[in-house]
Amino acid sequence: MKKIFILLCISFSLTIVSQQKSDFWENVRFGGGFTLGFGSQTTIGISPSAVYDFKNGFSLGAGVNYIYTEIGAFTTNVYGGSIISLYQIPIIGIQLSGEFEQSFATQRDSTGSSNTSFPALYLGAAYNKGRFAFGFRYDVLYDENKSVYASPFSPIVRFYF
Repeated sequence: MKKIFILLCISFSLTIVSQQKSDFWENVRFGGGFTLGFGSQTTIGISPSAVYDFKNGFSLGAGVNYIYTEIGAFTTNVYGGSIISLYQIPIIGIQLSGEFEQSFATQRDSTGSSNTSFPALYLGAAYNKGRFAFGFRYDVLYDENKSVYASPFSPIVRFYF
């Protein structure tokens, strides 16, 4: 009798759980950004990400990034991951952002190669129109002796679907 009762309880629990609709994936947006630059310097980058939209204008997510840069015989490969937080100010269309990124870089030239890693904490603001946002961000952890980037400022170009 106990076995039948336990089996009925488990079956009833599974039936209730399977009938509840989860809207988790309805609140997830996928997207990211990209970088292209050609001329005396070639830069190609991609940074896919996913964020979960909370009801109060906040979004939280994660992303990965890869950037390839070539200047003559000097090449740099940067890859890493990030944790992204966004806040929408709906009335004026402004998106505030905070992003912690850990990056790893391999630099090669004719004399050899070197590896480095560096963290970045970007605080930014962007104009948001629908699925597209553009603006600027600033790396508050920027260290010119560690970073492969020339400046703590960088543009924001984001697409989310």
